[in-house]
Amino acid sequence: MKIIVCVLFSLTLFGCSNAAGKLQQRYSWRQLDWVFPNQQTRDRAVASGDYVPTNGLPVGIERWQNKLFVTVPRWRNGIPAVLNYIDMNRTPSGSPPLIPYPSLENNIAGDCANGLSTVYRIKADKCGRLWVLDTGTVGIGNTTQNVCPYALNVFDLATDRRIRRYEFRPEDTNPNTFIANIAIDIGKNCEDTYAYFSDELGYGLISYSWEQNKSWRFAHSFFFPDPLRGDFNIGGLNFQWGEEGIFGMALSPIKNDGFRTLYFSPLASHREFSVSTKTLRDSTRLEESFHEFTYLPERAGNAHTTSRVMSESGVMLFNLIDQNSVGCWNSATPYEPQNHAIVDRDDEGLVFPADVKIDETNTVWVISDRMPVFLLSELAYNDVNFRIFSAPLDNLLQGTVCAARRPFDAFTTGPVSPRISSTTRTSIPFQYLGDISSESFSSESFSREYPELTTPFFGFASQPAKTNTRPYSTTQVPASSKAYVYNQHNGVSLKTETPTYPDYYPDQHQHHHHHHHQNSYYQPRGSGSSYQKKNDWPQYFY
Repeated sequence: MKIIVCVLFSLTLFGCSNAAGKLQQRYSWRQLDWVFPNQQTRDRAVASGDYVPTNGLPVGIERWQNKLFVTVPRWRNGIPAVLNYIDMNRTPSGSPPLIPYPSLENNIAGDCANGLSTVYRIKADKCGRLWVLDTGTVGIGNTTQNVCPYALNVFDLATDRRIRRYEFRPEDTNPNTFIANIAIDIGKNCEDTYAYFSDELGYGLISYSWEQNKSWRFAHSFFFPDPLRGDFNIGGLNFQWGEEGIFGMALSPIKNDGFRTLYFSPLASHREFSVSTKTLRDSTRLEESFHEFTYLPERAGNAHTTSRVMSESGVMLFNLIDQNSVGCWNSATPYEPQNHAIVDRDDEGLVFPADVKIDETNTVWVISDRMPVFLLSELAYNDVNFRIFSAPLDNLLQGTVCAARRPFDAFTTGPVSPRISSTTRTSIPFQYLGDISSESFSSESFSREYPELTTPFFGFASQPAKTNTRPYSTTQVPASSKAYVYNQHNGVSLKTETPTYPDYYPDQHQHHHHHHHQNSYYQPRGSGSSYQKKNDWPQYFY
């Protein structure tokens, strides 16, 4: 993060910024550790295999007040808890053990009614709720077992109690379903809240209404992968994720029509798409909404992204997993590569920046985890493998094309066009009904009735949790997608080379010091820069 960023892809400028250490490392781990009730419990967990220190990989983060949440899916055995947090008051930095949330007992795999089996990305909202989707799985790829149904769990962060559990309907999913992302849309008040879930391998988008406590599923061709964008080069590994559909999502501020815009992109794609939440909130529009979805121009080359978030000022941040970077776009400008920029890049510290969030103080949080190396090769546990960074949003945007722009009513959105041309210009308008206030919320807000407001109100009625009586099942389900198969035509080794971009390092001397330990986290097969593939993970989910 000590480099000057100005990247030129092909002939298209991806934006320039003076990113000299903008993201600051807050936490780091060689391997993950957990807080246990006592040493005896920890020793028993290690002896039984319930805790294997090298088997955990953090994939999602979220910040709420003094809690920094970290999710760890159960891809391998030995994960004590999938939903965890760091108490930032007690440990503002360092390598703290993760604290299970809300408790260790509530993270038991297969306890469908009370526990959590696997969790990916999560969201804390302005109403003090934590939204957590349990996929109900353990294992990865061809070791996956579906021990519970997909279920949304919502926690009251003021009391650390679960206030709702909602199982997805059978028609919300299909045999290929894999959901790892969630977006939360608060309208007039906290009851008027919708959640959106992207089904990456089942190619769908699920809407859920908090007030109605029901869900429905959209289908669209924009949810499918681009067959030309399935080749990835990350952390010195080349591999193919060719069947990955709709994945990362971000919601705009509320526009003057009272709705937001949901932006999304398939993982195997460089193109952004959008749709109004007016459509997604309407369960009667499932069959008549095709033309209400809009496409935008492609990002510049090597622009796969899995996570994105938009600030209340309309600036989107998104991870660029091929580039070890975080990018930005100000939605007051057309969605075009020249209006994108890289806010920071680190070819060691940001290898696979898995999740990007903006908290209520406008602080940006990024977690990196070297995921492809964990899944396809082998991490070196004498090196730092997992990092969490933070920085004020304004600091990241300073000097980039994403800095403050004109008001959000400068552009208009067009319908789906019949074809794509080099002259296509699609822009999205935003104008607030009003900023979401920073009003604090108390226990009294859980019982009050809500007036109709033009600005979201902080407080919501507590709902009884829906229980599940399904028994524990260990039925093994084979992986449904071949998207994760390694490219067998590449032989038995991979070169640990990251793509180089002309004009990226205006001063080569700055570049050299950044790579003194380049690739130190790979396990060498022999001399040179080739490293042996691990064939244990021919298919995997992330």
